[in-house]
Amino acid sequence: MIKVGIIGATGYTGAELVRLLSLHPRVELVALTSRTYGGEKIAEVYPALSGYSELICENLPPEELLERAEVVFIALPHGHAAPLAARALERGVKVIDLGADLRFREVKTYESWYKVKHGAPELAASAVYGLPELNREAIRRAKVVANPGCYPTSAILGLAPLLKGGYVDPASIIIDAKSGVSGAGREAKLTSLFVECNESLNPYGVATHRHTPEIEQELSRLAATEVKVTFTPHLLPISRGILSTIYATLVRPLTEAELRQLYLDFYAGEPFVQLLPPGKWPRTRWVYGSNNCQLNLALDERTGRVIVASVIDNLTKGASGQAVQNLNLMCGFPETTALAMPGICP
Repeated sequence: MIKVGIIGATGYTGAELVRLLSLHPRVELVALTSRTYGGEKIAEVYPALSGYSELICENLPPEELLERAEVVFIALPHGHAAPLAARALERGVKVIDLGADLRFREVKTYESWYKVKHGAPELAASAVYGLPELNREAIRRAKVVANPGCYPTSAILGLAPLLKGGYVDPASIIIDAKSGVSGAGREAKLTSLFVECNESLNPYGVATHRHTPEIEQELSRLAATEVKVTFTPHLLPISRGILSTIYATLVRPLTEAELRQLYLDFYAGEPFVQLLPPGKWPRTRWVYGSNNCQLNLALDERTGRVIVASVIDNLTKGASGQAVQNLNLMCGFPETTALAMPGICP
């Protein structure tokens, strides 16, 4: 059994971690921290967890949590995780950070987009970007993993086969993405109120969204050249789910059948990535509550563009499910442990 703690357990991603880890046969949850709900059972904060976890949330100093745990998940807003990760590493505790602090190899990029000073620059270059489909072996060896963002997970998985093989023009990429309201977190915000977002759809963060440089960093790594994208997120009036519709121009003629085979080969053996049959376009509902990413594509012969649709659950494959997938790799467990479930439908 691996002793695991969660820092920031009462946000949506923290609660999703508790849901998944409560079913993990090789994990013992030993600490859940929360400033807001200290002294309350996690099942009182999230009644859906009744019968699955009896742990009490604690407003613990980090040092006390690090004495209990062998692996710690950090589910805090940006700017708070990096110093904690550095202290955990000093104590020999493995870290999976669900925030943005450790995702960027260039500290200046992080500081420019997130408008805060980086709390542990020395970790920025050594933390492993935790997208298992691309970095599996490095994750197995890692002591610190930077869990990807939700939009980047959907976009990168949708584009990886095309960019890795040099099949599309890196300057032509447009990512039109839509997310459910849970992506904004549990904190009360005007834009997340029911009457503000229900029966409505709107873009936000246009040309300024902080996931843009993360997407570009990882796509550039895949393409072995600098990649700049047009990325526009939208708010969907649903609880969970991300749909990314991606457009890119081919650099040489390919048939749709050849493109499909490219994706089938690239993701062969991947337990959580599924290419749907021709004409069966993925829906957020089909991955709801699962760690799956479903894809499909079409070739627009008139324009020479390939169109890819990619869906994930933003709280599972886009956050906590992927974090558990990384835990499994880091600890030598079967990768699908506590994650092998289909989406909830209907």
